[in-house]
Amino acid sequence: MRKKKTEIPEELRNPVQVEDFLDLHGFFPEQIAEVVQEFINYAVEKKYPKVTIVHGKGKSKLKWEVHRILREMPAVLHFSDAAPQAGGWGRTVVDLKLE
Repeated sequence: MRKKKTEIPEELRNPVQVEDFLDLHGFFPEQIAEVVQEFINYAVEKKYPKVTIVHGKGKSKLKWEVHRILREMPAVLHFSDAAPQAGGWGRTVVDLKLE
């Protein structure tokens, strides 16, 4: 007997919603490069001109890794720490090239 193929509803095919904000808390260090690169690629696809990446303050190791990755990405125009009232050096604000 053949099983009937079940159609997956559109909203469940890609359950991850990309917004203009990425919080890296909870990711393993070896996942950071891929997560940040995919986030930036999706943000460009969604035409977000500016995004925020939360890496936390801690010892800043994660921040420097995020900045290293961003420097290598052609879609990144500029990045800097968030304003003090928006998280300061625990967040990086990224301006994206949308062409």
